Amino acid sequence: MDFYEMAGKMAVGSRLRKLSDILTENAAKVYDVYQVDLEPRWFPVFYTLSKTEGLGVMEIAQSIGQSHASVSQIIKKMKKKGLITEVEDKADGRRSVVELSAKGKQVSVRLEQQLIDVKSASEELLSEMQYDMWKSIEEMEFLLEQRSLFDRVVAKRKEREVKKVRILDYADDYQKDFKLLNIEWIEAYFKVEKTDLHYLDNPKSHIIDKGGHIFFAEYEGEIVGTCAVARMDNETFELAKMSVSPKARGKSIGWLLGQACIEKAKALGAKRLFLGSNTRLVPAINLYHKLGFQKVTGPPSPYERANIQMELIL
Repeated sequence: MDFYEMAGKMAVGSRLRKLSDILTENAAKVYDVYQVDLEPRWFPVFYTLSKTEGLGVMEIAQSIGQSHASVSQIIKKMKKKGLITEVEDKADGRRSVVELSAKGKQVSVRLEQQLIDVKSASEELLSEMQYDMWKSIEEMEFLLEQRSLFDRVVAKRKEREVKKVRILDYADDYQKDFKLLNIEWIEAYFKVEKTDLHYLDNPKSHIIDKGGHIFFAEYEGEIVGTCAVARMDNETFELAKMSVSPKARGKSIGWLLGQACIEKAKALGAKRLFLGSNTRLVPAINLYHKLGFQKVTGPPSPYERANIQMELIL
């Protein structure tokens, strides 16, 4: 079976590269027939300079959608061939621009006849196709500018990984995980305080028995995250002790735990969800904003590390 039949659409890049190789090979033969001393990959730069004189490398790169480094390499090779020359910018004498040399202009004249035939042949090829390939390419380029293939792949990976995550309720067997997960992140950035140990050593009596709840995230059979909602009064609960193991980050576990805690707080009759954090924890702060929390000014926190307070009105 052909590779592209087996791989299907996931080989879109390889398929387009194959097509590009075929067209580039044909283009090289066309240049030989018309006795135009150009390499196919130079064409965008050469053609741009033939239509607009005195351009900087960055201007050319932006015009043809290639990198500055790539255009610089092409410029060097074209200069070595004597096709272009560097001149002083008439508008700004402090910088140099490139333009076609006398030899380059002669090549440009010969190229015009070639382009007439290439355009006609290309239009004929496209007209024989069932689908408008040119518009499809434009559409793909537009869509990739909006959201790259890399970002799409990462999102699909996250969707697949999220399906492996289970959100579990508190059980005594998970107490050690509750403590270890929290100690892990606290020691990575700060120091463990007495208030931490007050909750971490006795989560059931200090959170569960007082009307709160603790969730755990299980991934591939291992507890990798936790978060609690602790009752502060009849209408206010605290989102507390959220922690996700570094080896399980990037799987939306914090988001899933946060959502579970919000829904639980609502079920317990909460009107407001409060939390204290530290601005050094940028990913955590971003997550809280994504969950709907806003910065507020509240009473002093029992934690030395807490320098920001946030709330979510339910």
